[in-house]
Amino acid sequence: MNQAFVNDLGIYIRAGYPIVTIVSSEEDRTRELVEEMLRQEKEAGRARKLFVWTISRGLVDARDRPASKEDTRPPERALAFVARCGEEALFLFKDFHPYLKDASPGAALLIRQLRDLVPEMKGSRRTLLWLSPLLQIPPELQKDVTVVDLPLPAESEYRQVVEQAMAQARANPAATVALDEDAIDAIVKACRGLTRSEAENALYKAVVSRHGLTGKDVRSILDEKEQIIRKSGILEYTAAVEDFSGVGGLGQLKRWLKQRNEGFSQKARDFGLPNPRGVMLVGVPGCGKSLCAKAVASEWQKPLLKFDLGRVFAGLVGESEERMRRALSVAENVAPCVLWIDEMEKGLAGIGGAGDSGVATRVFGTLLTWMEEKTQPVFVVATANNIDLLPPELLRKGRMDEIFFVGLPAARDRADILMIHLARRQRAPADFDIPAVVHATEGFSGAELEEVVVDALYEAYSSSGRTLKTEHLLGSAREIIPLSRSRSRDIETLRQWAAIHCRMAAESGEQENDPGSAANRRARALDI
Repeated sequence: MNQAFVNDLGIYIRAGYPIVTIVSSEEDRTRELVEEMLRQEKEAGRARKLFVWTISRGLVDARDRPASKEDTRPPERALAFVARCGEEALFLFKDFHPYLKDASPGAALLIRQLRDLVPEMKGSRRTLLWLSPLLQIPPELQKDVTVVDLPLPAESEYRQVVEQAMAQARANPAATVALDEDAIDAIVKACRGLTRSEAENALYKAVVSRHGLTGKDVRSILDEKEQIIRKSGILEYTAAVEDFSGVGGLGQLKRWLKQRNEGFSQKARDFGLPNPRGVMLVGVPGCGKSLCAKAVASEWQKPLLKFDLGRVFAGLVGESEERMRRALSVAENVAPCVLWIDEMEKGLAGIGGAGDSGVATRVFGTLLTWMEEKTQPVFVVATANNIDLLPPELLRKGRMDEIFFVGLPAARDRADILMIHLARRQRAPADFDIPAVVHATEGFSGAELEEVVVDALYEAYSSSGRTLKTEHLLGSAREIIPLSRSRSRDIETLRQWAAIHCRMAAESGEQENDPGSAANRRARALDI
C-alpha cells in the first residue's frame, strides 16, 4: 500500500480541489488506493461516497450499482448528474480525456460544463477524479486541474506480489517453490519498473511454464521489461552480446567505464558517490563508438535501450514533447539500464534554425533537463560524428560525466582489432603476418579493418585452395580506400577540436615505434 500517495490525495481532496487528474494505467490499484483513502476518512468521521464512471457502464456506486435511473454513459449526462448531486462524494472518471480533445464533437460542451462545475464544487466536498494513462488537459481547464502521478509499486508491494505467487505455486502439488531470502530479494529488485499487473503476469507465467518458482525466474521478469520497452514505440531493446574483450584498443575508455560500473552499488552511495550519469563518444565514423555502447551494457549486465530521437517527433501539437517524456519515463522504469543515443547530432538537427517551429527546441530542453536532474540509475551513452551540429549546452559537465574522442586506431590497436576479427571467424591470428597487415592498414578505422578480413575471406573462398592467407589480407587492404584519405580534412578538423575538448579514448602509450613485435607477442600468446 502506497501510504504516501493516499496521504497526498487526501490532502488535495480535503482542501477542496475541484478536479484532480491521476496519471496511471493501473486502474485496479488506483481504485484500491482511493478506497483506502475514503476508509481512512470514514474512520476520522468524514465519510463520503464513491461513484465511478466509464463510457461503457456510466456512473455506478461503490457496489457497481447504477447511480441514476437515467443513462449516464454519455459524458455530458454524467457531468449533469455530478452538478445536481447533493451528496458529499468522489466521482472517479476513467479515460475521460478523449472526450475533451478539440477533434471530439462534444468537447466544447463538456469543457463549458466543467468550467461551470468548478466554482460549485470548491465548497461542496465533491471532487472529480480523472484517471488516465495520458496527461491531456484542455488549455481552458489547466488552472483548475491538479495533476497527481501514481508512482510504481514500492519494494514492499512487489514482495507481496511475490509472496502471493509463491502461495499459488505451493497450492499446486506438482509445482516446486525453491526461493531463499536472497532469491526473493533478487526477484523483487528485478520487478522494479513494472506495474503490479505486469509483475503478477511475469511471476504467474513462470509458475505455469516452469511448474514453480526458483531463483532462475528473474529471466521471466526481465523478459517482461523487454515487452515494456517494445510497447513504448520509441525505445528499442538491443541485445548486448559483446563485452570489452571484443573491443580492440580504447584502453582509457574501458578503464573509465569499469570504474563507473562500481558507482551503481549501495556502497558507492554510502561513500558519497552519485549514480554515474553518462558519457559522450565523439570521433571518426567506424571506430567503435556504437560497439562500445553495446559492450558496456554487456560488461555491466544491464539492459541496453536504443533511443531513436527521430521517432520522437510527431505531427500533432504537443505530441512530440509527450513522446519524449514517455520514452524517458520508460527508461527510468526499467533502470538500472544503459540508454544508447546513436548519432545524437542527427536527431537534434534543426534546433534553433530557420525551420524550427519550436518543437525541436522544446524536445531538446526536456532531454537536457532530464539528463541533469534524473535520479534513477540510467547511464546515457551518446555517440556523435559531427561535433559542429552538437548544441554547446549538451557538452557541459553535469549532464555527461565525460566526453571521449574515439580516433583512428594506432598500430597496436589495429593489431588487436585484426586478431579479434580473425578469431571470430575461426582463424588463428598466429598463422598470419599481423605486422605486415598492420603496416598496410595505416589510417584504417575499425569498421574498415573488419572489411579487410571479410573481403579477404571472399577472395580465399573463391580461390582453388579456399585457405585464407596473409596475401589475401594484404590484397584487400590495398583495394580499400579509408576515410582517412577520402575525408582527411574533416578528420583533421575533428582531431584538432578533440585535442581541446575531449579526453582520449585510447591509451597515451598506444603509439609505438615497433607495432609488429607487440602484435606478434599477442598473437603467439592468444589461445584460439
